This record gives sequence, C-alpha cells and structure tokens, in this order.
Amino acid sequence: MIRKHILTFWALFLIASLAFAQDLKPITWKDIPTWKYMPGSAFQLSPDGQWMAYGLVQLEGDGEIILQKVGDENSKKTFKIGSTNYPSMQFSEDGTWFAYTEYPTFSQKKANEKSKGKPLKNKAILVKLGSDDKIEFENVSNYAFNGKASTVLAVNLSKEGNGNGGDVRGSDLLIYHLNSEKSQNLGNVADFSFNKAGTYLAYTVDAANQSGNGLYLMNVAGNSIQILDSDKASYRSLAWTEKGDAFAALKMVKDKKYKQDKGQVVGVKNLGAPQVTVYNPEKDSVNFDHAYTISPNRRPMWSEDLTRLFYGIHPLELAEKKEEKKEVDQDSVKKAEAEAMKKIMADTTIKSISDLQKAIAKLDSGKVKEKKENDAKKPDMTIWHWNDSRLQSRQQVMQNQDKNYSFWAMYDVTAGKHIQLQDSSMRDLNILEKERYALGSDFQAYELDGNLDGQSYRDFYIVDLKTGEKKELFTKFYLPNYSSFPRVSPDGGKLIYGLDGHYYIYDIPTGQSRNITEGMPVSFINVEDDHNIEKPLYGALGWSSDSKYVLLRDGWDIWQVPVSSSSKETPINLTVNGRADQIRYQYRFTLDPEEKGIDLSKPAYIRTYGEWTKKSGIVQLSPAKKGGLTAGAKVLIWEDANIGTLSKAKNAESYFLYKEKFNEPTQVYLTDASISSLQQVTENAPDADKYAWSAGTMLVDYVSDKGDKLQGTLFLPAGYVEGQKYPTVVYYYEKLSQTRHNWSNPGYSGTGWNPNVYTSNGFAVFIPDIVYKLDDPGMSAVWCVIPAVKEAIKTGVIDENNIGIHGHSWGGYQTSFLITQTKMFKAAAAGAPLTNMISMYDL
Repeated sequence: MIRKHILTFWALFLIASLAFAQDLKPITWKDIPTWKYMPGSAFQLSPDGQWMAYGLVQLEGDGEIILQKVGDENSKKTFKIGSTNYPSMQFSEDGTWFAYTEYPTFSQKKANEKSKGKPLKNKAILVKLGSDDKIEFENVSNYAFNGKASTVLAVNLSKEGNGNGGDVRGSDLLIYHLNSEKSQNLGNVADFSFNKAGTYLAYTVDAANQSGNGLYLMNVAGNSIQILDSDKASYRSLAWTEKGDAFAALKMVKDKKYKQDKGQVVGVKNLGAPQVTVYNPEKDSVNFDHAYTISPNRRPMWSEDLTRLFYGIHPLELAEKKEEKKEVDQDSVKKAEAEAMKKIMADTTIKSISDLQKAIAKLDSGKVKEKKENDAKKPDMTIWHWNDSRLQSRQQVMQNQDKNYSFWAMYDVTAGKHIQLQDSSMRDLNILEKERYALGSDFQAYELDGNLDGQSYRDFYIVDLKTGEKKELFTKFYLPNYSSFPRVSPDGGKLIYGLDGHYYIYDIPTGQSRNITEGMPVSFINVEDDHNIEKPLYGALGWSSDSKYVLLRDGWDIWQVPVSSSSKETPINLTVNGRADQIRYQYRFTLDPEEKGIDLSKPAYIRTYGEWTKKSGIVQLSPAKKGGLTAGAKVLIWEDANIGTLSKAKNAESYFLYKEKFNEPTQVYLTDASISSLQQVTENAPDADKYAWSAGTMLVDYVSDKGDKLQGTLFLPAGYVEGQKYPTVVYYYEKLSQTRHNWSNPGYSGTGWNPNVYTSNGFAVFIPDIVYKLDDPGMSAVWCVIPAVKEAIKTGVIDENNIGIHGHSWGGYQTSFLITQTKMFKAAAAGAPLTNMISMYDL
C-alpha cells in the first residue's frame, strides 16, 4: 500500500547527489532574516507584454526590483528599494514607463527607531523603459500614471514634507508630464484619482484653515482646471464610474453640536461641461431623517445610468459637554487652613512629632483629593450578559467595524429625492449589477444560536432601487457554507443560490424560482466536507457573461447548466473524465480582472489536480459554435509540481504562470495561450543553491481505523540515504497531503512550523490526512494519524523511536489529545491549541 514517488534523478545520480549534498549547509533560523525571496504576486508583466519586473525582499535587510525586457538578458537592471515586506511598482499602460517606490534602508529604519527620530520618507523612482533615464521624487506618499493615456505621472508628496500639520490632509501633488519632462505643482491635494481613460484628474484640496478647500477637475490634455465645489469643508472619498464618465465624492462639514461631521454627497457628470449635483441633507426637510447624516465611512457611487447617487448614512451623536473647571476661592482656603491650625494648637493630646503627623493626617482625611495626571488608571470593567448574541471578546474585536457602520441610501437626481434603502432590521445590503435591485440580508435573529450550534441562517430581501421598497425573499435561509449564498447574474436580473443540496435560479422581476440541478446524474453536495453542517455544496464557478448559463462543480467535473426555463438545452459535462480518472477540475483562471461574468466565446483555462497522484496542471475548454463551451478538455500542462496562478498581459497574448515543488522555490514562467513551452524568467530565492533541501517525497497510502482511504506525504530529509532511518516530525490539521509539491518559503510563520527548515536539517517530515467524525474530533485524529504513522514507518525512512508531533490551533488540539492516547511520540508541540472544547462547540 506504499507508493514511492521519488524524483527521477535520485536513482540515476545518487552518488553525485550525495557528494553535492555534503557541500551544502542546512538552513537555520539565523539565516532566515536575510533570506531573499519573491513575495506572492510580486511579479508584473507590462500591459503590452514586452517588459517584466519582480521584487525580492528580506525580513531584516533591503530588497530589490529586477526589471527586464522580455527575452533580452542584456536589458536586465536591478534597483535597490530599501526595506519593505512587499515591493510597490507599476508599468504605464502604454508600456513606455515604469515607476517604483524606494523605501528607507533597514539600517536607516533601525537607527531612526533607536533615536526616535521623525518618520522617514519614501521616494518614487520613474524609469523610461529601454533607456538609462531615471528620475527621483523625494518625500513621496503615493503616485499613479493616468490610465490609458499614459501622458503624466501624478506624485503625491508626504504631508509632513509640506510643513502642514494638525488636521490638514493636503500636500503637494506634482503632475509630471512624461513627454515634455515638465512638472506642475497642485497645492494641498488630499485625494486624487484619474478616470480610466486618463483624460481627467479629479482631486480634493484640504488646506490650513480650510482656505480653498474644494473639489477640482483637471483636463489632463488641455492642462485646464475647474473648481466644481468649494467650501469650509473636508472633501474626500473620490469614486469614478467604471467607464470613467462621472465621479462622486463626499463633503464633510464640522458641527460642534455633534461628535461626527455632517456629510453631503457631490456627483459630477458631463465632464466636458461639468454638471455638479450636491445633495445636502440639511436642506431636505421632507425625506431625510435629521437624526442621521451622510457617513464618511462608505464611498459614494453613481448608478450606471447616472440617474442616482448611492452613499452611506449613520446616526448623529451629540457632543459631550465639557465640565468647566471651578476656580478655587483662595480666601476660603486660607480660612480653612487657619481653622485647622487652631484645632491643632488646642489639641492637648499632641506630645510628639508622631502625634502631630497623625493629627494633620486626620484633618486631611476629610478633603477630596484632586486627580493627578500620573495617577494609576483604573481597569475597565467588562460586563458579560448571558443573552448577548456575541461574546464580549467578539464585541471588542468588532467594535471599530460597528462604530463605522453605515446604512445604504440613495439620491434620485432626476426626482430630487433621498431614499433610505436599509435600517437596523436589515444590516447587510449588496447593490446588484446594473443598480436595478439590491440584495438585503440580516442574521441578527440567529446570531446567538449560530454561536452555540455552528449553524448559519439569514433572512434575505430584494430591494427595489427605484422606490426603495423591500420584499422578503427568504426567511431563516440555511447557509451551510458560502456556496449557498445568492449570487447575482451580470445582467442584474437573476440570482443563483443553494438550497437543500441543489442549485436554484431566482428571477427577480417575476419572483419565480427554478431548481436547475434536479434530475442531473450527479450530486453537487460536498460529501467530503466534514464540518458540522448539512448538505454543503461545491462552489459555483460563476455566471456566463450573457447570463444564460452557470458553471457548476460536482467535486470532480465542471458542468455548463442553462438557467432559462424555456431553454431546450440540457446540462453538459464539460470536462468529462474527472470522476472516472480521479482528477479534480478545481477552478477557472480569471485572465481579465475587469470581466463581468465568464465570456464563453473565449477559451476557459481550468486548474486541475490529481486526487491520488498530487499532480497539477491546466486544461483548456473551447467555445462552441452555437454558444457556450464544448465538452472535452485539452490538457495544456500536467506535472508533478504545484502549478499556480495563470495570468496574462492586459493588452497582449503574453501569459505567465507560477510553478513550484517542495524542494524548488516558486518561479514564474512565461508562455503563450497554448502553454506549449515554459520559459523561467525569475530567480526567486537566489541563495537557495547554498543550502541543502529535501531529497524528494513519498506518498503513503493508508486506511483509517474507520475505513477511510487516505494519504500522507512523507518529505525526505536532505542528503537522504536509502536504508537509513531519520528522526521525523509529524504535522497535521485536516487534509494536507495535497501540499506535497508546495514550496515552504523559509520564514517565521508565527506557528513555529516550516517543513523546509526541518528537512534541511536532517529531519523527515510526515503530513497525514485527517477526516473528522462529527462530535469526536480528538478520536478522529487518533483513528487517522496513528495508522498513517504506522504505515509510514514501513517505508524504512522513519526512526520509530524518534518521532515528534506538531499541530497548531485546531491541530494543536489534536496534539493535546493524541498524547493522551498513545506513547508512540517522543516529543509534542501544541501551538495555540483549542483545548477548551466548551469554547469551540460550534465548530
């Protein structure tokens, strides 16, 4: 029952490998602070696919950005970026320019921290691609190119660098013209944003004493500026429409009577000759409840047809009145002191200095002591109530979110009418596509029970965004997982939701529901989900862009299901062989981040995973002539590796993907639409060749004590010699054998666990799968882990007398339980274990 999958070179080059391993050193915790690596998603391809850039950082050191023209090693440049956890960089839309942030160095930060100096400033560096031209901007807060136009770079300077202080938010905004290399300075800019085309720049001014505060619009090509609104107010929260033909902002005005500023919403459209709408609730005595105001905590937005403005409102709170400090009557003080002196002089019991001190103390005991600033603070009192829907600890975590909560409302520009869309009886509201309807929901009535039994329920409503009327959709709707949550179609008129193990379509205008999975030859219930929930569904991949189909997963294959009741089409199994060949077609790669639904007229790229081989890959589904996709997947790549993100250049057919193995760092590979060949273009973890890594992996098949067919992954130690036994660390949580090919970047994880560090230092690592039985989590671990370890010992790799176990959180509980059931393990580590079962009975 043991299948050994060891890297091919092991058998062929054993002697060479052993000699090589002896020259390498194990990585230690001391090496990790200066370990260079590429953070996730720190690779960028220019929109035209001609240039690439990626960043390398260190925990305690300085990072760098590597910039290169694709396919041209001679063009490679390395730029120092100082100390940061994640590099900040961007290409211009036309692929001509590149900008990045340079942070203070690690040594500068440490020295400044020690001396408690002023905050250090960042720089923005502008590079003209294909040249040595480089321009530096000092004291930079943020920057942005102007979208598709790519004619200017806007650089917002740090506020402190401007000499502004207090509540003033504005600082200089430099508009650097890329072609003329000239700059212009816009003063006291707080927020700025270009529209998608890059033809207009909207910005707000926030100056000392609010002089000149307002909302401004610059025509970038004409370099002309218009004042759209100006007042003694704070302007913020700029938000363009997706098309870039209009934008909205908030205008906040101080009122000493209240804790919060009072808000107004500003909408701007017809940009050539701007039409400005300002809705001021103070002037609305008919529709607006003046116990509320417009909230700064929700960004305003236009409807797609530019007839309505949406914004948040929240209750006003009266400001607390400050108590006036009472002046001390000096004559009264002197009189009291004289009376006290008379009493002491008349006291015949005073015979010594000690008696005198006691008499003075007795007189002082009646005085009220003034509170001093350095007096110790009294501890806060937290009162727990048995009927609270949330534990106090949860209330404290959610305090800021609750404090900043706001209700959705809208202003009908044509009718000149404010409409409140939700209240405290419906805490959640999602404005749907096309802004014709909104989906409201509330779980307050079920929150307490959900904290007790782990079951999630909600009431759902449909809100008409023309009238604000609310219609009940579901009462006490069961949500075993997020897959059942209603999701809107791209046309905004339909919802897909899960109920009782099936998927349904709800037509919003007609109010009709239809079961679209009834009668299909497969079930969409995730029978492998071992949480305390009933009939959880596999998640839907999503709607087609024309709202005619949904793509569903049954755990193995992907199905194309028509949603119209009048359609003569039947569901199609697009991938065909998943269940038969035990290959999971997991998810679709989103190549266009701005897409509205899945465009079935284009090829779809699907990530695949071998359930028992742990291979992964990508397949392609092709469009059908009559609409939808054609059944039958074309395999593009299928390897003993972890194939990660597939992405493409925004405006070109240039693709890239991430690939890694347990003992090979994550690298980026350039390819084309057919993924016919891969070209490695990154050098992540450039120091990896200095260290010894795992010699490979084995898959261990086993059967739990309850009859479950499972697997574990055994990671061989560096320098592994067949026939030799090694001390072994066993790690677990739920199912983890799928991590066989995952690279674990050396770092301080917070859990104390890093399998690469263990294998590099001569330990074997074994990660078995656990499936849980309801109400018996501890014994579930026993039923799975012990038979798994026994089977793994048969490989001859594990020293059965030197096995340690390590679990964190939920896995920490399993550690705490396992050591009460067996003496198999020599050492045990339980990180943040959930040992109090009463506090986790809802899991």
